[in-house]
Amino acid sequence: MPQQPEVEHGAGSGVIVSPDGYIVTNNHVVEDAMDIRLTTSDRRILPAKLIGADPLTDVAVIKIDGTNLPSIPWGDSKDLRPGQTVLAFGNPFGFRFTVTRGIVSALNRPNPALDDRRKPGELIQTDAAINPGNSGGPLVDARGEVVGINTFIISPSGSFSGLGFAIPSQIVRPTAENLIRFGKVDHGYMGVGISDITPENSVFFHVADNNGAVITQVEPNGPGARSGLKIGDVITGLNGAKITDAGELQVEVGQQRPGTTLKLKVLRDGRSIDLPVTLEAMPGRETAGNGSSERGKGRWGIQIADVTPELREQIQAPQQIEGAVIEQVQPGSPADNAGLQRGDVIVQVDRHDVRSAAEVQKALANVPKGQDALLLVWSNGGNTFRVLHSADNS
Repeated sequence: MPQQPEVEHGAGSGVIVSPDGYIVTNNHVVEDAMDIRLTTSDRRILPAKLIGADPLTDVAVIKIDGTNLPSIPWGDSKDLRPGQTVLAFGNPFGFRFTVTRGIVSALNRPNPALDDRRKPGELIQTDAAINPGNSGGPLVDARGEVVGINTFIISPSGSFSGLGFAIPSQIVRPTAENLIRFGKVDHGYMGVGISDITPENSVFFHVADNNGAVITQVEPNGPGARSGLKIGDVITGLNGAKITDAGELQVEVGQQRPGTTLKLKVLRDGRSIDLPVTLEAMPGRETAGNGSSERGKGRWGIQIADVTPELREQIQAPQQIEGAVIEQVQPGSPADNAGLQRGDVIVQVDRHDVRSAAEVQKALANVPKGQDALLLVWSNGGNTFRVLHSADNS
């Protein structure tokens, strides 16, 4: 007897944001769905159609037919503060129309998704109970306004353990409005990699207040490269507004349409300059596809080797990445404390390019005793600056 094709069923939550039936949910709730049905609070089951979805922000909009439907207004997630009361609505484990109460535990959390570094962060962390089935449901403030869309939890068991995360309304609302208007979202793209300025690395970039986003990577022939941006530049302002961290800059740029020209305030080697950059459309994701020369761990606690074709294939490093691959990290060493791992590639030492294990070894050996070293490291598809704190073993 022939087997019938297997059909998977999924469930999630959503929130009506307009009287004519537009509903916001998560992209992962409706992704690849062949048929979407919605159960209302008065237990009606209605067909819904997909208006548009944006995998990058994990936001989707569906619609049901209707007029004068009860809807909930948008709030401004930028007004949230840790400790404020919030409510999470949804259908955890199939228990429909559940509400839980908690507080805003933290703001501006980075996105932990390692599959695509372009995914924006600035997430809201809450201890309001969120469980499987809550995805796509609203996070509501004490005024009854949507300040976020619940999206995932971090838990060793798969169930709520106090760490729930929501996409802030500052991302959800413009994304949803673009989906309703155009059926898709075109994200602005600057063609640079960025990370936070921290108290550890700020001295290397002449930043006094630990604010800004430091450029760790510049895409060849991208908008940032054409505007003159360089690795090590610190973006401190955007269109006259202050930039406090990399996550904020990523969100602000991603919400702009391609073709928009932004005015950047850039700190370069302690000197402030203004640079305009015209954004392009964010490209689709690409899959990255000289003899071994081992070097001892030494004072910094790493063993390195040249990036051979075999190693490059193993770590999936692009062809343009040059330097030295880390083969071993000594526990408790400066490298270990800096978060370096096997497979990371050191591409700069103290703001100077390095192209081999010998060059890395020489550069690190020339760092004076008692002085820290700044590394630019390629890891998991992106560049980050790491500070090696000096640990003299003379």
